[in-house]
Amino acid sequence: MRTAVAAVLAAGALWLAGGAGPALADEGDDGDGGVHLLLNSAYDNRPGELVDIEVQGIRTRGDVTVSSPVFPRPVRLALRDDGHHARPAIAMTTEPGTYPLTVRAGGRVVAEERVEVKPSERPSFSVTSPGEVLRPGERLWMSYDGLYPGETGRSFAVSSRAFRAPVRLAHDPSSTDWNNPRLFSGAAELPPGTRDGTYKVTLYGPGGRVVDEKPLVVRAARPGDRDYVGRARGPAFFGASAGTGPEAARTRGHRVPAGGTVNVLWRDRSPDPGEEERLTATSPAFERPVRLRRDDSKAADGDDPRYFAPARIRRGLAPGSYAVTVASHHGRVTKVAKLQVTAAAAGPSGRGAGGPGGSGTSGTTVAYVAGGTTAGVLAAAGLGVLLRRRAAR
Repeated sequence: MRTAVAAVLAAGALWLAGGAGPALADEGDDGDGGVHLLLNSAYDNRPGELVDIEVQGIRTRGDVTVSSPVFPRPVRLALRDDGHHARPAIAMTTEPGTYPLTVRAGGRVVAEERVEVKPSERPSFSVTSPGEVLRPGERLWMSYDGLYPGETGRSFAVSSRAFRAPVRLAHDPSSTDWNNPRLFSGAAELPPGTRDGTYKVTLYGPGGRVVDEKPLVVRAARPGDRDYVGRARGPAFFGASAGTGPEAARTRGHRVPAGGTVNVLWRDRSPDPGEEERLTATSPAFERPVRLRRDDSKAADGDDPRYFAPARIRRGLAPGSYAVTVASHHGRVTKVAKLQVTAAAAGPSGRGAGGPGGSGTSGTTVAYVAGGTTAGVLAAAGLGVLLRRRAAR
């Protein structure tokens, strides 16, 4: 009597339940139960793959074994709480076809089934799907299916200039590919700063021999791409004195004297991974490029992520309009704003703050005039008269 129990898809493999021949029970069997044979991966097996075998309902004493031409020898099943279980591998020399499988308990046949075997395939190394492009910062899964007679190895290594370090490919018996012990897999995360280009990914086998190579195309998302989610705005400028902040920033008309300081502001709704560590503002007016920092203050709540930092204007710089550039999203988004540089502010030494050649009045005179007192102006004038009289003597 053949009893069909169930057919369900689990972990990418077909579970087939059945039994052939009468279910045998010992003298204490009440006749309510039967022997059920469940085969996981009964179809589409390749040589070397595992077949999960579970037999339930056996009450006879003695060993429970399974035999088939696909196995090198009979396999003894281990007793567990839910029945007898084994996971033997199909012999690598098995030819394509359909083969019988027999379960014996105490030397008597208690169930039968059939196992299908398909032809072996050449080893295959997979990096990406044809035409697939990866973004900097994305995670890349790779696999090597070395299931072929004569191929050996327990693990493999993959290296590329696009990786931080070599990646080990190994078999994971707890994965959905548990039935293929010759499938090796591993993952690498592309650094966020990976430049656009085509990289060679090399698979190494035992002894460091090159097994295969594949191309890997990396390109950052650009405006217009479906996965581009950035919305960059800026650069904008605001003063460095107390009482001013990002809310007062503007992209046009901001003035700063040579030798002074200006804050550069940048906003982006969704920066690329790792971009917060690379955003930089450059300008011929700056003493040096400026690394922009994320504004984590309470004032930034509810706004798109914003980044700013102070930039020092070069001393002695001629007045004029100077470009300030910020590049983001791996250089795919570049924005420029104009900053107006004015003559250097007066310095305390009587020369302009811009250094030699700068314009300005005496620091003493500025201090007093800025104070707005008549006494200060008169005192300065009197000091000048006194000095001239002393010089005449």
